Amino acid sequence: MSDWRPTANLDALRLRARLYATIRAFFAERGVLEVETPVLSAAGNTDANIESFSLEFSGRTEGAPRTRWLRTSPEFPLKRLLAAGVGDCYELGRVFRNGEAGGRHNPEFTMLEWYRIGWDHLRLVGETVELVRAALALVGREAAVTITTFRDLYCERIGIDPFTADDATLQAALGDVRIDPEGLVRDDWLDLLMTHRIQPMFDRDGILVVHDWPATQCALARIRPGQGGAPDVAERFELYLGPLELANGYHELIDSTEQRTRFERDHAVRSLRGAIRPPLDERLLSAMASGLPACAGVALGVERLLMALLGTRRIADVLAFDFGHA
Repeated sequence: MSDWRPTANLDALRLRARLYATIRAFFAERGVLEVETPVLSAAGNTDANIESFSLEFSGRTEGAPRTRWLRTSPEFPLKRLLAAGVGDCYELGRVFRNGEAGGRHNPEFTMLEWYRIGWDHLRLVGETVELVRAALALVGREAAVTITTFRDLYCERIGIDPFTADDATLQAALGDVRIDPEGLVRDDWLDLLMTHRIQPMFDRDGILVVHDWPATQCALARIRPGQGGAPDVAERFELYLGPLELANGYHELIDSTEQRTRFERDHAVRSLRGAIRPPLDERLLSAMASGLPACAGVALGVERLLMALLGTRRIADVLAFDFGHA
């Protein structure tokens, strides 16, 4: 029986260690504080497209809830630290997502997330590109950088304006990609076009940053009202290295009332789908109400970055032991 062996080879494990050292040196040089936040929380992620693991605590809780949720991101506690005045900070650690296992997904993986006080999403793009370039240097690679808007990307790559095209046009643009349309909404079709038609065409040796997404895909980002007939946009960006999405960043929403509205909207979607509704993070909402400073933040998938550095499409190749061998 040989399935006790690591799924990544020793070179991949050493590269991960070098990458961690590079990340920590990168932020130390810039005065960004490394912090550590809880992996278990009394609240869960309400995003309708992300499923959380939960567990029951068997000890004394002094009235606190027994059900705890494994974090899908350190975002909420990091924002509580920002509201408490910690300043620029980052965390490098494990996160967990239920139902995500396969060639490019593992239920537990490593996320790097950081926040910059007083920055917007476009300024943070520059620093994210710098970090990815520093990582590429570890394997002797360089990458040209292209920065574009969500609208321009769709217009240039598939000849469709994602803000004005009707749903039938979006579906037709998938060509021979066959998807069951049951329950899908406009944003789902836009996502499918990205993953099935646009991303596969990205230059393997290029860094592509796409910013100003549709306002319906705002998650925790601010919305910038359109002017002169232009559509509203979410002040959000995604960074790709070749066809792999590495990072998702926002000019962060700081309005606690609007944040609660978005959480409740997530719950409504989950109810329609018959999905579990994790408790809202009331501590985050209280922190935001007390004064979350204007900031920008970004989350970067470390395994995705390692996969891009090594030129592999299998996440198992960059994990000591993947889900099937854990």
